[in-house]
Amino acid sequence: MGEIDGGAGQRDARCTERGIDLLERGSIRLLGQLAHSSNETFLVEVVNDADQTGSSPVTQGCWAIYKPEWGERPLRDFPPGLYRRERAAFLLSESLGWGVVPPTVIREEGPFGVGSLQLFIDHDPAEHYFTLVDGDPAHLDELRRLAVFDLVANNTDRKAGHVLRGTDGRLRGIDHGLCFAAPFKLRTVIWDFAGERIDAGLLADVAPLADEVPAALAEHLTWFEAAALQKRVEHLLQEQVLPADPTGMRFPWPLV
Repeated sequence: MGEIDGGAGQRDARCTERGIDLLERGSIRLLGQLAHSSNETFLVEVVNDADQTGSSPVTQGCWAIYKPEWGERPLRDFPPGLYRRERAAFLLSESLGWGVVPPTVIREEGPFGVGSLQLFIDHDPAEHYFTLVDGDPAHLDELRRLAVFDLVANNTDRKAGHVLRGTDGRLRGIDHGLCFAAPFKLRTVIWDFAGERIDAGLLADVAPLADEVPAALAEHLTWFEAAALQKRVEHLLQEQVLPADPTGMRFPWPLV
């Protein structure tokens, strides 16, 4: 991918301040393709149409990650439409009030057809889960919360590189296309907190999901997947500890 002009942090800030309306309605301009992705993934710029006519004094634009259904590799254990699970992960994060998943929408009219559009988080690519867990202790509670999120979402692909520290200092998780399967499939690098009791505040946040999955989230899941999510939450509330991996095999590959 070629050189991209600067200012990503400013675009990120404007997109966050104005909500996800820009992601939902802005014009999409293809910037380049991300290398080494399992599925076809693209960096795009999303711009307010009004800016293109010069009617707006302030540029309202942001970078985003575009994942079209067209570029999804067929899988045996997940049906086509992984982009919907990217959206579902954002809706789960929002329903919990955790903000651990960047704003993510579905666009029907992307450059390569329908797919997910997720706000690009400006970050240092040299940092990932393994550097963060051994780094600033202030991040440990954020990582514990992400571990709980992955349990609820049944994340089968939490690689170290799927944990970002943004330039704002916050940690976020990305790449959630392989989540929400009905059978338990957790595969993650976040095992450092195994056996620890889960914070009572986190348990209180997830507890409502045992009674009802928000309609906006359930819309992107099958009935069985939504019911399985509730069962996972019920189990979490009963156990109240982060699980261990006795098999030593519940890791994604590659690890980073």
